[in-house]
Amino acid sequence: MIANTPKPPYYAVIFSSLRTEIDDNYAEMADKMVELAELQEGYLGMEFARNELGITVSYWRDLESIKKWKENTDHSIVQEKGRKDWYSAFKTRIAKVERDYGFEKE
Repeated sequence: MIANTPKPPYYAVIFSSLRTEIDDNYAEMADKMVELAELQEGYLGMEFARNELGITVSYWRDLESIKKWKENTDHSIVQEKGRKDWYSAFKTRIAKVERDYGFEKE
């Protein structure tokens, strides 16, 4: 689903990852992190896709909201689990969205 974001400017956190063979409740924890992010102040939406390369883009009102999400205790625990077990490589990028456009067929 395409996130319904407000009029720019806002921020995007782009998380690209390669998984290991270790599962250890990955899908359940990913779902829990989505639910937790939705409760964070400044959260605007999320989009994700996974094949060999996983890409998750979360949208945020401002840099302070992103900082608070990164520092969230439950999120920090899952980040460490990702570094230790779930990902062979990952990269996080933060970008300011200055323009967006598109359409949706009815």
